[in-house]
Amino acid sequence: MTNTWQDIKNANVVLVMGGNAAEAHPCGFKWVIEAKIENNAKLVVVDPRFTRTASVADVYVPIRPGTDIAFLNGVIRYLLEQDAIQKEYVRAYTNASLIVKDGFAFEDGLFSGYKEDTHSYDKSSWNYALDDEGYAKADDTWADARCVINLLRAHVDRYTPEMVSRICGTPQDKFLNVCRLFATTSAPDKALTSLFALGWTQHSIGSQNIRAMAMVQLLLGNIGVAGGGMNALRGHSNIQGLTDVGLLWNLMPGYMVLPTETEPTFQKYMEKRQFKPLRRGQISYWRNYGKFFVSFQKAIYGDAARADNDWAYDFLPKSDAGSYDIIRAFEMMNHGELNGYICQGFNPLQAFPDKGKIRRGLGKLKYLVVMDPLDTETSRFWENFGPQNPSDPASIQTEVFQLPTTCFAEEDGSLVNSARWLQWHWKAAPPPGDAKSDIWIMAQIFHRMREMYRKDGGVFADPILNLTWAYTDPTEPDPEELAKEMNGKALADLKDDTGAVTTKAGRLLDGFAQLRDDGSTASGCWIFSGCYTEKGNQMARRDATDPREQGIAPNWAWAWPANRRILYNRASANPAGKAWNPDKPIIEWNGSQWTGIDVPDYAPAAKPADDIGPFIMNDEGLGRLFARDQMTEGPFPEHYEPFESPSQNVLHPKVRTNPAARVFADDRAAFGTPADFPYVATTYRLTEHFHYWTKHALINSILQPEEFVEIGEQLAKEKGVLQGGWVRVASKRGAIVCKAYVTKRIKPMLVDGKTTHVIGVPIHWGVTGMARKGYGANTLTPSVGDANTQTPEFKAFLVNLEKVGAPVA
Repeated sequence: MTNTWQDIKNANVVLVMGGNAAEAHPCGFKWVIEAKIENNAKLVVVDPRFTRTASVADVYVPIRPGTDIAFLNGVIRYLLEQDAIQKEYVRAYTNASLIVKDGFAFEDGLFSGYKEDTHSYDKSSWNYALDDEGYAKADDTWADARCVINLLRAHVDRYTPEMVSRICGTPQDKFLNVCRLFATTSAPDKALTSLFALGWTQHSIGSQNIRAMAMVQLLLGNIGVAGGGMNALRGHSNIQGLTDVGLLWNLMPGYMVLPTETEPTFQKYMEKRQFKPLRRGQISYWRNYGKFFVSFQKAIYGDAARADNDWAYDFLPKSDAGSYDIIRAFEMMNHGELNGYICQGFNPLQAFPDKGKIRRGLGKLKYLVVMDPLDTETSRFWENFGPQNPSDPASIQTEVFQLPTTCFAEEDGSLVNSARWLQWHWKAAPPPGDAKSDIWIMAQIFHRMREMYRKDGGVFADPILNLTWAYTDPTEPDPEELAKEMNGKALADLKDDTGAVTTKAGRLLDGFAQLRDDGSTASGCWIFSGCYTEKGNQMARRDATDPREQGIAPNWAWAWPANRRILYNRASANPAGKAWNPDKPIIEWNGSQWTGIDVPDYAPAAKPADDIGPFIMNDEGLGRLFARDQMTEGPFPEHYEPFESPSQNVLHPKVRTNPAARVFADDRAAFGTPADFPYVATTYRLTEHFHYWTKHALINSILQPEEFVEIGEQLAKEKGVLQGGWVRVASKRGAIVCKAYVTKRIKPMLVDGKTTHVIGVPIHWGVTGMARKGYGANTLTPSVGDANTQTPEFKAFLVNLEKVGAPVA
């Protein structure tokens, strides 16, 4: 989230699209209700189903799964056509005025530079025209046809209300009503907030779904302001923390990027990461990348990371041109290219696409290690669970090791919530049986591996042998000790420009501004620096005092970065430093310094007259309406159909689906056609269950005891399906037999002149736990991923449905 949960109450319009907050985030949804009651906010819900969120909405709009970009590009077209944008904000704080160089083009569904053989783009034409000094050219009058704002107008011109309705199945009058509501928040004293979840991310075009809405918010002037922002509602209590500390295949902690084969040296790596600002006088905060990187290497390798060995840069792996995401991992398993797999707190047999492929891949491993508090389907993949999940255990040679772990309530530690708050929690109960903490298990694996390397050697043992491990208890490092390591400390006396010592060696740092690139500081995660200082554990703070009751609560826990609660908050004030909305200011310039209720997202010494853009992590310093080379499939969002769709792409039939999406040849062969699978399916969660955990709890299993699908009344009538009747739902990859819940909440839509039915598939049931046996929504889902994040396309795929008798046990 760019903002906070409480800040939602400041919104004038709340959009829930790509999520169902009332059911999936019921505690946080109270702030939406408060916005409606106290601020007279209008709630807009855009969803294929009439959800519980929709039941309290002022406006509900249906949409076909997988067509969000068509809808949002239509909104952008409306805002530009009606001149309903916050012009002063857009001109000062976005790249609308920058000029794109000749050569960039879009035609027949493809941007310039597409390479058919690799399904990828040469992005060299996606750039600005540069002057002799290498700075981006601009035209603040917007007269130049190649200004970003004019290229955007041309790009979205096809997304008329008629076209949006044709693609999305959304009635034109309802779509235009949403556009008009959004437009009201272009006034400087009004704000729209966007709440989204996996309904946007789990698509082959998921990143661009989110980017399209971010562009809407930039045009409306709603990024960085109270009641605004792009607010991702995380599905786990610590999924934000997962990405923060670099648990994605290509990241290191603090969103630093692992080197690739094209960066064989530290110098090459830094040339790419410490990019030059594209405007005169602009701050590019990633100029500090070296400080973050060197401090991380010192935290990991200690004295082995030195200037003369480029801070142990060679110890880091260098990935090839491919991507080592989970989709590729199981592709490698199926081809015998992966021998072992450690599965920590993850249940891929339930959570990843094409369950049959996952099972086959696990069966080709030599060993599988499962670390989990619960008995998972993954750890039991080899068992025969009946006709819907047949297996021959004798034919599976994979050796499975189950390592029972503690859960969060059985250990001290921190969770990072959707609003980026690091909140400390304390152990409430001892673990049962032989369960051990993840920290203990990983420590034991490390010590044993290191001893094996010391004894037997290896091809390149240095990264393991030189890993620093200076913990008080090396067998199980204390969580607070690890938190301090994340925060960082001075390894030598730190001095200011006058030579005065500002921080003595050995002391914890106050924040990432103290990090150095000379080896004198160490920090395991630069964005967490400040969370555990000499003043104590800032994550454990519980002061709920809220200045002006504006949703900031600066002394409750600690938010990254720098305890800042609203990201990009410099954009909440105009170029002169005065708040756009004087009734809800966040920071303001008082004539000599920045003041306000939040930590300024800005260089503290800067004056408004310095004309430094508020988006200091971008090399333009501006919000991007045009993304240059940051997105894989194009600098503007474009509608592409899901890989399984009942419709042709009416905008560009030749390029039907995302041309740069993550998909392997074997998986392409497993896509179904609308002739065989005529219905659109989408997956989601229920309030009564938490993913795949709570089927182990009796009360949750009583509340939602068995697998079912939701179908509309018209489809049920056509198929002869009665309420609670048994149905077989099949895709090209597999089938499940379960109960049908016939509902008014899903209605057919008219898409490109054809009636389209949607089937809802909740995700929660499996073959372990106390609930009745279920076989998983991912039995049906295709193995294809978003081009940027490789997130699977769970929200739009094709199935068939037929009435059947009760299954044989």
